[in-house]
Amino acid sequence: MLAAWCWDLLEPYLRRNLVNRGVERPTRRQILEEFARVWPELTATIGVQEPHAGTIRFKWLVRLAAAEMEPFLEDPARFILARYGGGKFKMNLHHGMHFVSTKNFKPEGEPRWADAPELSLD
Repeated sequence: MLAAWCWDLLEPYLRRNLVNRGVERPTRRQILEEFARVWPELTATIGVQEPHAGTIRFKWLVRLAAAEMEPFLEDPARFILARYGGGKFKMNLHHGMHFVSTKNFKPEGEPRWADAPELSLD
């Protein structure tokens, strides 16, 4: 089962996919079938906001495949806090190369992400 907060981010993308394929008014069943089709190719990339050269940038920390997302989806703040500590985090959802949506998280705690290796997005 998908967390409600994530479904709210994903459903508009699923509807748009169906409309772009000629389904004028997608039914609930069609949306769920589209979800089943795209789910295996979804990824969640998590980054943290960090100071950089007088401004900010995002240090990307991890990319989770759909099969690895369950602990994150159940409680994103707890997942992030346990691994990276506190800070201002951004999660980007992608379906293959397509951007789906983004959501910010701000778990309170000691930042432990500074020593974490940066994810190479190449």
